Amino acid sequence: MGTMQPDSGSALARLGRPGALVAWLWAVAALVVLMVVVGGITRLTESGLSITEWKPVTGALPPLGERAWAHEFALYQQTTEYQTVNRTMDIAAFKAIYFWEWFHRLLGRLIGLAFALPLLWFWVRRAIPPGYGPRLSALLALGALQGALGWWMVTSGLVGRTDVSHYRLAVHLMTAFLILGGLVWTAADLRRLAADDGARPARLTASVAAMLAVFAVQLVWGAFTAGLDAGHASADWPMMSAGGFAPGTALASLGDLVDTPAWVQFAHRWWAWVATAAVVVLALKAMRRGARRTAFALKALIVIQIVLGIATVVTGVAIWVAVAHQLVAALLVCTATLAAHAIGSSAQPR
Repeated sequence: MGTMQPDSGSALARLGRPGALVAWLWAVAALVVLMVVVGGITRLTESGLSITEWKPVTGALPPLGERAWAHEFALYQQTTEYQTVNRTMDIAAFKAIYFWEWFHRLLGRLIGLAFALPLLWFWVRRAIPPGYGPRLSALLALGALQGALGWWMVTSGLVGRTDVSHYRLAVHLMTAFLILGGLVWTAADLRRLAADDGARPARLTASVAAMLAVFAVQLVWGAFTAGLDAGHASADWPMMSAGGFAPGTALASLGDLVDTPAWVQFAHRWWAWVATAAVVVLALKAMRRGARRTAFALKALIVIQIVLGIATVVTGVAIWVAVAHQLVAALLVCTATLAAHAIGSSAQPR
């Protein structure tokens, strides 16, 4: 039996190749999850300031030869972090932290290529369904912006500080999660289109947006916790310093909740329960709309995340526990997006 080729008036020609696009978007989303994990390792190993220049093209290669390594080390020695914290660091230790920052940036370049080149190919082949070109272009633009935001974050810590700004770190991380959510949502839309050429894009309802906003606040406080090393503020749970429910120092102002490490940890650990409630309600709504597996995965992940969050505190921020905590946060973003999409799909009039 021969393979039927679509003519210009067929559904396939009108809609492009949504199935191929779905596979591509999920592959890019997996790379973004990996990027989030490597970014967490980079922060936890205090590696983020080891590369003091932004070279989008030539920076893809690590230093080649001892002379190049000596040059990079000399640049790092000019930073406040080295002069204040790492004055005893030798070049072998520098190479170790340099690796994680270099690998983090390399992954960013690979993600850019993994998105831009197939997007160009699909565009040339006219394989992008009508209405999806602007959305995919917006995701490409967000990816380019994310590279610039990463450098903007790094510059905040080169002079006068021993760490990057936790505010800029939060912007960088939340942009990564926004890109991740956009990839997953678009893949879910295209998966429906592949199954039904009359399917319309899902819509984000107001109630679901509110639940995601509550969850997003927890992600922001997580970024603040990482940026301020607030996980070290207390190694006890559920109580904090000296057996008290709250930090030993008084809350001088609401600004302490975003700037003072102990109070940032306090906010992150207790807002988690508000975020959990929002995520559970989201899961229940998705289950009622028929997305049972997504709802189960969402509830399971939130339980795992709570356990990992407590473990991160009581282990004194053991690196691999903290990295697992960040990985599950990324997986929660993916699953919450799928749940929101399932709700928005069933709410979409046909």
